[in-house]
Amino acid sequence: MALNLHALIRQKRLLLVGGKGGVGKTTLSAALAAHAAQHDRRVLLVSTDPAHSLADAFGRSIGNQPVTVAPNLSVLEIDPDTEVDAYLDRVLAQMRRYAGPDQIHELQRHLRLSSQSPGAQEAALLERLARLMHEGLEEYDLLVFDTAPTGHTLRLLSLPEVMAAWTDGLLRHNKRSEHLGSVLSHLTPSRSVDALTGDPKKHELENLDERSQQLAQTLLDRQRLFHQTRHLLADHDRTGFLFVLTPERLPILETHRAVQSLTDSGIPVSGAVVNRVLPPTTDDDFWAARRERQQKHLDEITQQLGHIPLAYITLQQDDIEGLDALQAFGQQLVRPLSTP
Repeated sequence: MALNLHALIRQKRLLLVGGKGGVGKTTLSAALAAHAAQHDRRVLLVSTDPAHSLADAFGRSIGNQPVTVAPNLSVLEIDPDTEVDAYLDRVLAQMRRYAGPDQIHELQRHLRLSSQSPGAQEAALLERLARLMHEGLEEYDLLVFDTAPTGHTLRLLSLPEVMAAWTDGLLRHNKRSEHLGSVLSHLTPSRSVDALTGDPKKHELENLDERSQQLAQTLLDRQRLFHQTRHLLADHDRTGFLFVLTPERLPILETHRAVQSLTDSGIPVSGAVVNRVLPPTTDDDFWAARRERQQKHLDEITQQLGHIPLAYITLQQDDIEGLDALQAFGQQLVRPLSTP
């Protein structure tokens, strides 16, 4: 089943590109984004790689806010450390409403310590990704995320449930918040509530005092964001996951597991691109042997991943760097090899 990359970037609003490190997913993401921009789609390309690989691909500096690199094409690289600082600043601003003046110093100390705790970067990163998805869809025709989607996606899918459990546990420690707890419990996905909004009845919030209303609204807004993100990621019409792999043993195994995980979670997998396929060789014994070994891996890809659309890209003669090279590579991507 052949993968039509041109149709994919024309039809989808959100495209997440992932794969094992070193298989070429950043270059492919950038080339697809550049190609879509050339065909009059307003594109935002986002990387979550702290190594700033998009800057290397475009051969220019790219920061934590969108920068225009070509007509219709904006690019940004999310800096995890910056996201953690911004995330904790928001938490501190919210907690100032509930903490006394004598508690602020201790609160700041705890937040500084929590910035180094396991999961702090991921929590901040996931919230930024969720907000970028929803805000970006209002401004751009296509969002392309250069990321390893499996772990991020499954965590985004589970966040509404995690938040509901966290909120319940927090409120159990405050007996005076029983009514607030009953309001927030409507956000538990198993309850009869609109999964897209997570809104409780308006009069239930009105029964709370002002401070509790503010706390409830903060939690409601955040939980609603993750509910909407989960819905977006599972939307086959707007969202697609594209895997990149090379015809080697480990990338094949990792991609097979990732595809299975997303499929089991109801997340649309649009296909996979097999990168760095060796061209037909001459009688040189070295390249003939390499080609023979690679063909065994290509056969394995057909066996393991043949149920999803596949595209094959020939090994390039040189590194692809700069806008012109990416645009040229994008033209090649939409005319991929047939099965080798």
